[in-house]
Amino acid sequence: MFNHFSRVLLLAALMMFVTLAHAETQQTTESKTALIIIDVQDFYFPGGAVPLEGPESASLNCKKLLDKFRKADRSIVHVGHKVRSGGEFHPDVAPLDGEKIVMKSEVSAFNGTELTAYLQENNITKLVICGMQTHMCVEGAVRAAYDLGFEVVLIGDACATRTLKIGDDTVAGADVHKSTLGTLDRTYATVVDTETFLKTD
Repeated sequence: MFNHFSRVLLLAALMMFVTLAHAETQQTTESKTALIIIDVQDFYFPGGAVPLEGPESASLNCKKLLDKFRKADRSIVHVGHKVRSGGEFHPDVAPLDGEKIVMKSEVSAFNGTELTAYLQENNITKLVICGMQTHMCVEGAVRAAYDLGFEVVLIGDACATRTLKIGDDTVAGADVHKSTLGTLDRTYATVVDTETFLKTD
């Protein structure tokens, strides 16, 4: 038979166990979403090898998302494309020490990199994606992420792209951007703008 003192100790131990289990569950839940910032690098800005249309505003929106994730101590992955010059991450989104960096040689950030393994090891099931170019590396990552079973939120105004040509036809950058978002929305991802995400997430 437990005496009164033993019962008090047992009750205290049980309460501590429940508290720790609850804290661990909260931490696990918080770690299940990651921000993926794709190719916000100098070569996509004015003076770079492949300047996009409106990279500055897209980059500033990426910075807002990055600030939110940093303040909440949530998972962040900086994805960069390997290039000979101009490959530095733009100052708006420059990685801090300890933040995950994934460098790629292909369009999709998941192709030939450790990204999938990293996300799985950290119990991440939901991705918030932004970056450059909308119709190339961003789209490639969104489609691959969906096929791998991740829930994807794409921040439309935190992405940028450029005018394209096919044959004698020219497709304006704004149309390339919108058509890509329209293709991905509700099928491969939920597309929202930066302010909507900041208010609701």
